[in-house]
Amino acid sequence: MDRERCHSNPAGNPTPADSRLRMVVISLAVLVMVVGIPGCERNLNAGTDTPHGPLTVDERNPVIISNDGWSDNWGPEYTVLLANSGGPELAGIIVSASKYWEDLNANLTGWNNFVAAARDGGLRGVPDVTASASNPLAAPVDGQIESTVANHSAGAKLIVELSNSLSLPWRPVVVLAATRLTDIADAYLMDRGVVDRVVVVASLGSLSGAKGLMTGPNGDLDPWADWIVAQRFKYIQVSTVYDQLQDVTTDDLPDLPKNRFGDWMAAKQPKLSNLSSAGDQMAALAVVVPNFVATVVRSRSDISAGFNSPVGQGPPLIPSSDGNAWLVTAINSGLARAWLWPTLGDPHTFGR
Repeated sequence: MDRERCHSNPAGNPTPADSRLRMVVISLAVLVMVVGIPGCERNLNAGTDTPHGPLTVDERNPVIISNDGWSDNWGPEYTVLLANSGGPELAGIIVSASKYWEDLNANLTGWNNFVAAARDGGLRGVPDVTASASNPLAAPVDGQIESTVANHSAGAKLIVELSNSLSLPWRPVVVLAATRLTDIADAYLMDRGVVDRVVVVASLGSLSGAKGLMTGPNGDLDPWADWIVAQRFKYIQVSTVYDQLQDVTTDDLPDLPKNRFGDWMAAKQPKLSNLSSAGDQMAALAVVVPNFVATVVRSRSDISAGFNSPVGQGPPLIPSSDGNAWLVTAINSGLARAWLWPTLGDPHTFGR
């Protein structure tokens, strides 16, 4: 190395090499302050690690899917595509049954076929499916959440285990819920500390102005689990929907990827629900796709009327500046299709 690259010139004026060296020193100093040095705590936490959007979680949070049926919406497909295009790690898939999709074995078969198609199509990081058999939780006689008898379901155990291994103080695990909230509430009954490691994002319920109702879809499946989750967890409810039939139309089928995943989507497309309430993919899109969430209201559970008033619902969410819940009240629905097709057309999505 020549001397000019190591020292200032004789007149004392900094050389270009000096300027570059100074920038390196500054960059290293900033790196040490942010990341820390061995044996020191990282100087970041959930309050200072700024989210990439209006929600408290984003594409950097590992996710767990909790669902029942596989065929009526694009939720599974969006989630694995997001995980392979700069989105969150897909850590687990929990499949259960509900009054919408009552046959757990049939649900499991469909999800296993989906996983096989995704893997064979070149998508990475698609975990095995965990079947979770359980019943809706029963409210205890004394009405106290902590008195609830736990199911100890396989899904609850997976949530506890994965959140223990993957969550960080500034980066909790996200459970994308598109079925009853039983397994999530059950995880709390097994391990109270899970609420510090998990954020729940649920495609659930309906809107009444700025109030969120824990009604159908999904909110009507286990009202006591709703009661627990809405009060104990950091909880995000996505009650908005859009016409998912426009994401992949019949005219689009020839343009799907020429691999097994594309074949899977083509075969699934006629099975999609045309109900306005369908849209389990809403939770994943809200977390990851930039600007998909247009409006969110900080909220809390209103338990003043008591449990089961009205019957068959969890507590409504009402605006609150320091509440533990967030209610998505408006979306930019066109961004779903606008994100989907470039991702399907990018060969890097499928590992090429």
